[in-house]
Parts: sequence; structure tokens; C-alpha cells
Amino acid sequence: MTLTEDTRPDGRTDTAEGHGRGTDPTMSATSPERAPDRQLLPTATGAESLAALRGMLHGHRLLTVAAFAVLAGGTAIGLLTAPLLGHIVDLVVEHRGASALTLPLTLLVVVAVARGGAAAVGSTLVARLGETVLATLREQFIERALRLPLDRVEAAGSGDLVSRVTSDVTVIGKSVRQALPEFSRSALTIALTFAGLAVLDWRFLLAALLAAPVQVLSVRWYLRRAAPVYREHRVATGALQHQLLDSVGGVRTVRAFRLNGTHAGLLEKRSEAARDLGLRGIHIVTGFFSRLNLAEFIGLAAMLGTGFVLVDRGAVSIGTATAAALYFHSLFNPINATLYLLDDAQSAGASFARLVGVSNLPAEGADGGHRALADGSVEVTALSHAYGSGAPVLHEVDLRVRGGERVALVGASGAGKTTLAKLIAGVHSPTGGSVALGGVDARELGPAGVRRAVALISQEVHVFAGTLADDLRLARPEAGDEELHAALDRVGALDWAKALPDGLATVVGEGGHRLTVTQAQHLALARLVLADPPIAILDEATADAGSAGARVLEDAAARALEGRTGLLVAHRLPQAAAADRVVVLDQGRVVETGTHEELVAAGGRYADLWAAWSDSRREPGEKVPRPATDADADAGLPVAPTV
Repeated sequence: MTLTEDTRPDGRTDTAEGHGRGTDPTMSATSPERAPDRQLLPTATGAESLAALRGMLHGHRLLTVAAFAVLAGGTAIGLLTAPLLGHIVDLVVEHRGASALTLPLTLLVVVAVARGGAAAVGSTLVARLGETVLATLREQFIERALRLPLDRVEAAGSGDLVSRVTSDVTVIGKSVRQALPEFSRSALTIALTFAGLAVLDWRFLLAALLAAPVQVLSVRWYLRRAAPVYREHRVATGALQHQLLDSVGGVRTVRAFRLNGTHAGLLEKRSEAARDLGLRGIHIVTGFFSRLNLAEFIGLAAMLGTGFVLVDRGAVSIGTATAAALYFHSLFNPINATLYLLDDAQSAGASFARLVGVSNLPAEGADGGHRALADGSVEVTALSHAYGSGAPVLHEVDLRVRGGERVALVGASGAGKTTLAKLIAGVHSPTGGSVALGGVDARELGPAGVRRAVALISQEVHVFAGTLADDLRLARPEAGDEELHAALDRVGALDWAKALPDGLATVVGEGGHRLTVTQAQHLALARLVLADPPIAILDEATADAGSAGARVLEDAAARALEGRTGLLVAHRLPQAAAADRVVVLDQGRVVETGTHEELVAAGGRYADLWAAWSDSRREPGEKVPRPATDADADAGLPVAPTV
């Protein structure tokens, strides 16, 4: 949400995530030095995952039973193929003639058609069941992720959450569409084939089971090695995505500090870790299948040997021995498919556990109800905060903002401006002290109550895919077109909104009409007007627009703040000059407060910042202006440079 570059005392930057856009590239939270500080979102245990799966299937019992019944019926029909072929062998051995083969051959065709039809219907039902469960899981995940405390999400890092909602969902979806139907068919085929061998002769079943010890040992060997690798690979993938977000999101900072090589090295290290874990997984799979080939050799040799002995003794016919051999041979693909799909199952199970882990997290604290605020005042008392195990960023800050007052928070990088703004907005919970909004303690309001009272706008504005009207109505779903036009007009955005191809009905965002940086910020300010909170915080909301765009947005922001309390994290000092009061922070403490004119005249920390700002905008050879005085203002002389 916030994109300022306040460097913390522990070396990281004070952003909404502590390691997002604007992060000090040398001390990224995803770097090896900072990895222990990341508190990854939890992963569910096996018991929790099974309980979640049972709960999701509970509401779809009819579909579950129907899918199983159709697959079982189709598999049972397919098992008739081997006895029919064995019967044909006996007919040939007995020289019954071609006419005797008509019926069994016709039955083979009927069996093939019936088996194929049942397999198609059963696979469709299984896939539908899987997709239904996956949709339920996605909905639960998104619902809970959106309600997680923001500081919990930020502590984990954006890459962890993004990897779960992207790659983990993709892995499960692939398994549902491809692996689950095949696994179901194969498992049923194995079970019913063993039953068929027992019906032919129990000694064939014993011969087939000689392969089982090797297969069981192979599976145990595989699972013991594969499960940890897949878990580590999921985490490594999340770390890689997190580093990509850091590096790409903060590309301007990376270039400014000439840290391209450092970040490229970090990305290479993360990529190598994910690649090496992937190769370890492939090596394990290769060893797994070499062991399965040995089991097939043992089983088939035992089956042929048993058939030879039994036929030689006259215990069974050649056709029965042939059917037994065909049964065992038909087990090759289902057993290999089932065991091979354990590879997908392990990966999908790891992803499923990561999604369930988030779904099982407790939601944010209870809403304190619609407590009425006395006004739009903000009172911060002895407020302190530290990120994780790092040094404190704020030290017992006291600040009182009157209802309707416009206050600018100013300070050098690392002063704690953004942290203070986020604590007031409820993004983080302070480690010490309290925040009161409109005379009510923020803890009594609850997270939802704080969000109703405070709107936080940063320079990073997300334009959702949809019409411009829908994007605006995120702030007030019941708003009519007239209210939308009024909000746009108030922030000076109505002209360009009307000029869009379809006006408010123009599709914007991903795949739609691309809004400029200034237009996107206009959109955010119009949402602020529609939401109409008593308190608004603007955190560097005009920084990305360029000089001309920043001036336009500063005027728009001033209009949007009319009638409400405004806190501005000011990086452009003319914003501070226009505020009712300026609060200067230095190393997490309030060191000065007053109007722009008072602080410039005082010659303190703010005066130094103002002088540095003015010098950076002065043409070569231009004289240094003397500090503005009240007399200048009375005489109508400018007291702040035009930027």
C-alpha cells in the first residue's frame, strides 16, 4: 500500500511490507541475511488437510458416490477382457472352429465400448468433483487471505502469499484435471484385478503379490525422500517470487544505487535454489521407477512360472493361465500410473496444505461495531513500534490532530513517517502506546472500524479490471452515476473520464484501457471522496506523477481532503508548506511542530530540509533567498517557491 523509502534503523526500508517497492536492495527481507525475519504463512498438517478435504466433500456426497460407482462399474466391465481372451485361447486349443469365436469376439467389442463409455463419464464426474472442491478451496483461501491482519501478511512477505494463490493453485488444478481421474481409475483397476486373480486361482494371486514387497519398499523410499523436497521446493518458489517482486517493484531504487548486480545475484541464488530442488525431485523419481521395473520383472516371472506349473499339473487350462498373465500384465500401467501419480499427489498435497494453512488462520480481530466518532480528530499517545526483532522505528511519539486539520509529516528517510501513518491507519498494531480516532481507542473500534474511519492512499494504486464505474464503486457500491460524476468532478478528473471511449462504462485495468499514473491517482482520490471517511492519509500519493502531474494531483488531493482530517506524508515540501501544520520527525521522534513559516523562521531541522529542497530547485548562479517572514506574507510576497 505504501511506497515511501523510510529506511529503518535495522537497515531495511520502511515500506508497507518492509521489503517491497522502495526497499534498500542491499538489505531486502528476502536476502539471505534477512530470511530469518520472514514469518511464512502456516502450512496445514496432514490431519488438518484431510479434515478440510472431508469438509469440502461433505456437501457433495451424491456426486462423490456417483463418480465412484461409474468408475468402479466401468473398471469391472473392463476386467472381463482377460477371461474372454483366455476363453478364446481354450477354444483355439480345442479346435472348436471359427464359428465358436463369434460370441466371445462380439462380447469383447461390447466390453470395450461399455468400458470406454463408463471411463469417460466417470472421469468427467471425478474432474467435476475435483474442480468443485478446488473452487471451494480457492474461495475459502481468498476470503481468509483478504481478512488476514495486514501486518501478518507483510511479515510473511508478498511472495509467499502470491506463490500460494498462483503456483499452488495451478499445481492443484492440474492434478484435479489430469491426475485425479487417472489415479481413481488406476486404483480401482488394481483392486479389482487382484480380486479377478483370486477368482481364477488363489495361487495366481500369491504369485502376483511377490512383487508387492518391492513396490511397498519403493514407495516408502520415495515418500520419505520426495515429501521434504516438494515442501522445500514450494518454499523456494515462494522465495524466488518474493525476490522478483522486490527487485522489479523497486527497480528505480536498484538503479539509483547501482545495485543491479547485487539484485541479479540474489535472483540467481534464489533461482539456483529452486532449480536444484527441482533436479533433486527428478532424481528421486528416476530412482523410484527403476525400482518399480524390478518389481514388474519379479511379479511377471512368478506369474509365468506359476502358470506353467499349474497347466503342467492339469490344475488350470492354458486359457486360464493366459488370462492370469494378461491380468498381471494389465496391472503394469495402473500400478505405474498410481505410483507415478504419487509424484503429482505429493506436489498437490504440499500445495493443498499451504492453501489450507492460510484458510485455517484466524481472521482479523472482531469489529468493534459502528462506534460513532465524536469528530475527525487523531490522538497518538506514547506510540512506539518496531518491525519484528529490529530496532524501534518510533519512540513514544505524541501527536494530536484536530478534526478537519491538515497536518504534514516531514522528515528525512528513516524518520518513521510512513510507519506512523500506517499505525494510525491500522495497517500495523503498535508495540507500545495507543491511537485514538475521534475520541475512541482504535482497539475498541477493531480493524473494520478503523478502516471505516481512516482511508490510506499511497502512490501505488491498483486499477481493477472492469469498468471505470465499477472501479469507483469499490468505495461505495450503492453509488449512482451522478455521485460518481460528482466525485470525479471534485478531484478534477471528470473531463478525462468523459473523454474515455465509453465514459464510465470504459473497461480499465488488465486487458482494458490503460490509465496514466495521474489518472490512476485521480481514481484513488475519487474513491476517497465516495468512501467519505472522516480521516484521510496520503502517503506520497503524488510522487510518481512527475512535476506537472504532481501539481495537478496536489490540487486534487486538497479538494478531496476538504471537510475531513488530512495527514500527508510529504516528500514534496511544497505540500508541507500548504498544510495547516507541519510535524517533523527525526529518528522516530517528533522534533518540531508548527506552521511552515514558524519552522522556517526557527532555523531548526525543518528549515534545513527546506533549504536543501530549495537549493535542489535553484538555477545555477541564482541568489539564495532569505527566509520568508510574516511581513512578506502580509505584503503579498511568496513564502514558498513554485515547483
